[in-house]
Amino acid sequence: MLNVVEIQKILPHRFPFLLIDRVEKLECEKSIVGYKNVSISEPVFQGHFPDHPIYPGVMIVEGMAQAGGVLAFKSMSAEDQEGAKDKVVYFMSIDKCKFRSPVTPGDKLEYHIDVIKHRGNIWVLEGKAVVDNNIVAEAELKAMIVDK
Repeated sequence: MLNVVEIQKILPHRFPFLLIDRVEKLECEKSIVGYKNVSISEPVFQGHFPDHPIYPGVMIVEGMAQAGGVLAFKSMSAEDQEGAKDKVVYFMSIDKCKFRSPVTPGDKLEYHIDVIKHRGNIWVLEGKAVVDNNIVAEAELKAMIVDK
């Protein structure tokens, strides 16, 4: 549905910190499914860990947050989307975060984000990170869209 070029028009993140490659499903104000292909060539694996590469949990949570940011921006009215280049998503809290299984090079890391609550510029999201239909991480994220 959205490729990486379209995602870069929404998010300010760039390599090596753009952590979403594609959006497969998007239902405005409800949910998004996006993914990242985890590759051994990613710089993070130089230090985490050289002989036992594990994709860091903090990067998984950031990927969920970025998917949530795409959902929030795409849920804005067409008029508000025009001014989106002057906005940014700040994450206010990460709650109920759990890591269930390691993510390793070669995995397709899917981000499944559902809206719990949306009021004004505040979003509360339920995020799940999934590899091969297994939940590898989950968290409740709270974010706010603000002016840059």
